[in-house]
Amino acid sequence: MGMGISTGYSGMVGQPNEQSKVDAKYPALLFKQHLTAYVEKIYGMVRDALKKEIGPFLNLCIQAPRSARVRSIRGSSKSIHSNIVAKQQASNIYWQSIANKLDHTLNILSANHVPSMITSKMFSQVFSYINVQLFNSLLLRRECCSFSNGEYVKVGLQELEQWCVQATNQLAGTSWDELQHIRQAVGFLVLHQKAQKSLDEITNELCPILSTPQIYRIGTMFWDDKYGTKGLSADVIGRMRILMAEDSIIMPNNSFLLDVDSR
Repeated sequence: MGMGISTGYSGMVGQPNEQSKVDAKYPALLFKQHLTAYVEKIYGMVRDALKKEIGPFLNLCIQAPRSARVRSIRGSSKSIHSNIVAKQQASNIYWQSIANKLDHTLNILSANHVPSMITSKMFSQVFSYINVQLFNSLLLRRECCSFSNGEYVKVGLQELEQWCVQATNQLAGTSWDELQHIRQAVGFLVLHQKAQKSLDEITNELCPILSTPQIYRIGTMFWDDKYGTKGLSADVIGRMRILMAEDSIIMPNNSFLLDVDSR
């Protein structure tokens, strides 16, 4: 129109009326907003679908099958070896199923040339979901807070760590870091000589990301079904009770549970 070419309606040749020009800024911004909302929605659907697929496996991954648990009573070396093998096989089945679901989604995203920034963020959110589900299940079920069960979950977490390594930081993003709560909780369960650890060692070195109510919950529910060792010392438990009593005014009920980050 600026070159004086006919628009096809007036048949007139020459400079058009200035009022016929359209400012493209507003419709362009509106289109961008709609496109952004569409992208957020569709990738949110992909993320939530992946969560739904791995959700049933998480309930099986937090607690070792009964047939696979290590028994505290003495038995033959053959039966002990059979228990260990069964334990490892059961762990691999469920955790590998999760890894396969992650691989399947990653392959789809890669085949459709999804930007690595979106891919890494999506998996970070999924791993955050895994962290919340496993950690809360651990703190709500005393049978999960045993030494052998800690070993069972630890083996499974190694499967996820291996997946993150193979996916590379560019695609996995902060996924492994999102599991810090369950990683530190499991590390505490399989820790030897808990009774000799001071409160400072536990809160600053072993479980720095866990709150006092969370450490207290795990420490008081722990039971060693493998070696028969003791848990936290009475002094450490007593000091934690004092700390929690001082904060009881601002501490809500079930403050040891994690909230799902909905952002």
